[in-house]
Amino acid sequence: MRAVLCGYYGKGNSGDEALLATLLQMLPEHVTPIVLSGDPEQTKQQYGVEVCDRNNSFAILSTFKDANAFIFGGGSLIQDSTSALSPLYYAGLMGLAQQMGLITIAWSQGIGPLNRSFTRWIARQTFSGCSTASVRDGGSAQQLKDWNVDCLLAPDPVWALDAIPHEPLELPSPRIAVCLRPHPSLTPERLSRIGNALVSLQESSGASILLLPFQPSQDRAIAQQLKAQIKNKTNGPCQIVEIEDPRYLKGIFRQVDMTLSMRLHGLIMAAAEGNRCYALSYDPKVNRLMEETDIPGWDLAALPESFAEIAQVWQEQFDRGKALSPQQIQSLRDRALMHRDLLHQTLS
Repeated sequence: MRAVLCGYYGKGNSGDEALLATLLQMLPEHVTPIVLSGDPEQTKQQYGVEVCDRNNSFAILSTFKDANAFIFGGGSLIQDSTSALSPLYYAGLMGLAQQMGLITIAWSQGIGPLNRSFTRWIARQTFSGCSTASVRDGGSAQQLKDWNVDCLLAPDPVWALDAIPHEPLELPSPRIAVCLRPHPSLTPERLSRIGNALVSLQESSGASILLLPFQPSQDRAIAQQLKAQIKNKTNGPCQIVEIEDPRYLKGIFRQVDMTLSMRLHGLIMAAAEGNRCYALSYDPKVNRLMEETDIPGWDLAALPESFAEIAQVWQEQFDRGKALSPQQIQSLRDRALMHRDLLHQTLS
């Protein structure tokens, strides 16, 4: 069986690459994956799979003609908060696969945000036509229920991604990882406030700061600004580390004590490896994770006005905060494997 895998792959986003790595890990052995990628050569080299340029319509059509299944996932592919064109692209591919008679699976989806009525209509049509579907949070499950679409609800599959230990870090322990990304809610003033809070936190905790750009093309500039701010004020240990392979990226959190993250999969990877976590939410998907795992955090729009207050809360989390228990982590991993079971049942 040949299955086309469609997501935000080959775009340098470690969260989406982690979803791809997990999907490849979960596919039945008899299924040959063909990955639609924005960087086919890089994807082929990293994962050893067949690839197709996601921007080449003729190549995509040819690939579909030679395929048996189309797997749509994971993550928030059908949403219009970043672009009105993105849901049209993904919905168009799913519609084409359905018209061509392929088995169509919406896998580990996070539905929305859907701010436009037209996008909501497209999303409903897209998911209604799938052979089967799984979602990663209760809000998405409720949305599909409202559309009369049956689905499996299970934790994000990256909870079950097999991590590979990263080489030992040069930074002295304890270590605090920081994963920030550009977003309108992360204003220059808020970023500066976060930087001042990190300076204060480093002074009070004695921790090294590990800056992890999950999508370097977007996140690197923020990491560089924070590093300069920390170095100018404390000259404390601080390092930027960029990792392409999501399995090694997840593995690096084994060397971290606490993680402060806007990135959803930064929180999932860190929590799965036993970190204390604190979320900075810019999107409903982060809030859903916070609610379902009791990870503390703030919406960025509600970030305290005083950097000293931010640092104090983070210090309390560093000193007395609790990571998920091994039993909780194992439960999340076990339930995340339900996404694997759905693949095996549908593609048998």
